[in-house]
Amino acid sequence: MTQLISGGMGVSTGMSALLKAVVAAVKLVTAEEIMPRYLKVAHQHKSDGSLCTEADIAAQNALTRKLQAILNVPVMGEEMAGDEQRELWKAGHDGMWCIDPIDGTSNFVRGLPYFAVSVALLRGGKSVLGVVYDPVANEMFAAEHERGALLNGEKLLSREMVVPIGQALASIDLKRLPKKLAAQLASDPPFSSQRNFGASALDWCYSAIGRYDMYLHGGQRLWDYAAGSLIFTESGGHACCIESDDFAQGDIWQRSVIAARDEKLFEEWKTWIRAQR
Repeated sequence: MTQLISGGMGVSTGMSALLKAVVAAVKLVTAEEIMPRYLKVAHQHKSDGSLCTEADIAAQNALTRKLQAILNVPVMGEEMAGDEQRELWKAGHDGMWCIDPIDGTSNFVRGLPYFAVSVALLRGGKSVLGVVYDPVANEMFAAEHERGALLNGEKLLSREMVVPIGQALASIDLKRLPKKLAAQLASDPPFSSQRNFGASALDWCYSAIGRYDMYLHGGQRLWDYAAGSLIFTESGGHACCIESDDFAQGDIWQRSVIAARDEKLFEEWKTWIRAQR
């Protein structure tokens, strides 16, 4: 049975001053810039077809100011132009914030309560701190490299019971997968049931806590996985790419994901997926 941490967001003694400051900044920006606009904001389509709202822009600007006041390194945001993002990636080897002000903007616009604010700190191209905040559920997922994962300031406790793959619940983004693999998953899946709600950062966190048994995505951008994947791995989860076993070596702009928290289930899931290619 999944163990959930409830109540207020207490401060854990295992949380560094840096993480505490980031958590506070994310909560404040969400309260001031995002939730007052929930269900009340106009939207437009970006060149890649994805949605962007006034709330995305306002939150990204506010997060940029607050994060640089905490640690003055470059900030890469989802709502920046692609060329600017690539320049920031090159300049941010010694430290860079990576933010998605609203992961799941389509849900946010339509009133579907599955969206989150995602913030990660990267050094040497790898995430060393990650925060994912779901304001509707009031769940603050957080992690620091080699310090474990937290939910609402307390150690994240995952479901202890491991199910066989035939009884597993999988989170799968079908539209970005190779056609042959997507067709096989639709016609003859190895699992019991499948979900996809359109917010990658939360998918990682739900996998970390055991709400999903397995996870599969055909291609995520840096801000989709930077915070969530750290929270997942710090919870004890296992992840790789469809193409290779080293998740960290995947394409930073289009990184595929195979993941499961239980190691045996992960190996079985990975083997099944790769056999369909």
